[in-house]
Amino acid sequence: MRRTWVVLAAAFILGLAGGLYYAWVVNPVEYVDSAPDSFREPYRQNYLILIASAYAQTGDLARARARLSLFHDPQIRDTLAALAQRELARGGSEREAQALAALAARINETASPASNQTPATSVGTVIASATLREATFTPTPTPTPRRTPRRTSTPTATPGAPFELSSRQTICDPKAAAPLIEVVVLDAASKPVPGVEVLIVWDNGQDHFYTGLKPELGLGYGDFTMTEGVTYTVQLKDSPNPVTGVSSEGCTADDGTSFPGSIELTFTQPER
Repeated sequence: MRRTWVVLAAAFILGLAGGLYYAWVVNPVEYVDSAPDSFREPYRQNYLILIASAYAQTGDLARARARLSLFHDPQIRDTLAALAQRELARGGSEREAQALAALAARINETASPASNQTPATSVGTVIASATLREATFTPTPTPTPRRTPRRTSTPTATPGAPFELSSRQTICDPKAAAPLIEVVVLDAASKPVPGVEVLIVWDNGQDHFYTGLKPELGLGYGDFTMTEGVTYTVQLKDSPNPVTGVSSEGCTADDGTSFPGSIELTFTQPER
């Protein structure tokens, strides 16, 4: 009887070992065409970085949207912005963080409306009506002078031209948790520009951030938390003119109490 149990146990162990060997070595499971939303978190992040990097190279927003739709993430803009911030915080690639920030800023923009074209059926109806009118009544055309429309120039950003400081003002918000350096970057058409690197330098340190990481506050917006009593120098990357002497200024609330105010710096690119 004991020998029978030994034989059964040995057969079970050999069968189990053989099954595991077949499943792991001979014919392992292969995952084919797995959806990105089923990836583990590190692979999801890598996939998002690849999508943002591809968009930075091609500028194909439609393809980027199609790829991002595979994640089924209703807050994909916030996910991209948070990933960009994490990349900067851990000392990752600045180029990848900038690409993520730029895509986050663009992804929630409304698609440009289609050109105002009259549907084919309406066009056909209009042509038929016009033909009928011409067949029954043809008025004598009276020549009228035609005015040549004047072209109006639309300001556009000058390629390669550095942004210039256009305004500087103190922002007094008693609800703000801390004073901020708020940077707004606009092109020559007054449109916000995401993905611009902003350098911050003070006596014993330096830091940087990008516009567009907080798209709910504006695509060209970025901020940095100040320390009271510290004076900062702010400069956009590739811009030769730094803004010096930036520090928190005192504000007064309605009840008479004082609190530190924020500084808003607006940079604009010269018109072409």
